[in-house]
Amino acid sequence: MAAKRNRWLVVSVLVVAIGAFLALSLLPLLSGRSPRPGVASTSSTTQTNAATELEDRARGYELVLEREPDNETAILGLVETRIQLGDLQGVVEPLAKLSDMNPDIPEYRVLLGQTKQALGDSDGAAEAYRNVLTNRPGEMNALQGLVQLLLAQDRPQAAIGLLQDTLQTAVQTNDLQAGTIDVVSVRLLLGEVYVQQERFEDAIDAYDEAIAQAAEDFRPLLAKALVLRDLERQGEASSLFAQAEALAPDQYKDQIRQMASAGTAASDTEVSPVPTGDASSGLADEETSEPNAP
Repeated sequence: MAAKRNRWLVVSVLVVAIGAFLALSLLPLLSGRSPRPGVASTSSTTQTNAATELEDRARGYELVLEREPDNETAILGLVETRIQLGDLQGVVEPLAKLSDMNPDIPEYRVLLGQTKQALGDSDGAAEAYRNVLTNRPGEMNALQGLVQLLLAQDRPQAAIGLLQDTLQTAVQTNDLQAGTIDVVSVRLLLGEVYVQQERFEDAIDAYDEAIAQAAEDFRPLLAKALVLRDLERQGEASSLFAQAEALAPDQYKDQIRQMASAGTAASDTEVSPVPTGDASSGLADEETSEPNAP
């Protein structure tokens, strides 16, 4: 069985591919943004100077906020600077305030949930995610964050129940406001949870329902192909890979073709999967590490 460890990144990329996820404005900071010239140096002196500069910048924002506690530019600057300093605990308070000041921007509260989760505050993270989902039940960043949290707590049935409940309310919710819940993306996430629990037939059923609902969407075709490939049903998988490639935007066609080829090569040569690569490289890494998008 191919490595399940890489599959969470796969589904993240699949969901992101169609834009179901809103881009979080500060997420690049958490995942590692490109350093500014002069900061990324092997010299300990340079690193010390950079840290001092960041600390001074953070103090500057703090002084502004003492005079103007609702200065949103200063709050954002403080959040960014503390993240660059690696001070995630120091991010929580200003990010919580930013979330309260901007209730119509759920990305801030989702990022707050991710930060609390990284700090080990599972209850605080769950509260942040649920706060978003109460007002925006189809907010995929929050939904995926809560699902990942539940799985990390070894509560897969709770994660499945959350997704099933979301699907059950989707028709009524979307009747009230079209497009509130992206049903296909939710089914993809549900299928991925099933895969992680080795409930492969349930995963295939979830993907089949997504395919029936969105025949022109390449994501469920690709997801199902990956499961069938892992089950060594290569003939069925190859057909789905071809369909997914035909429907996918141009920027994904090469990766899909490589996944399909890698699966065939692995089947022909009976070799073990390549060890896991750098998860940050996206869909292409699914090919190098399994044959991995929260």
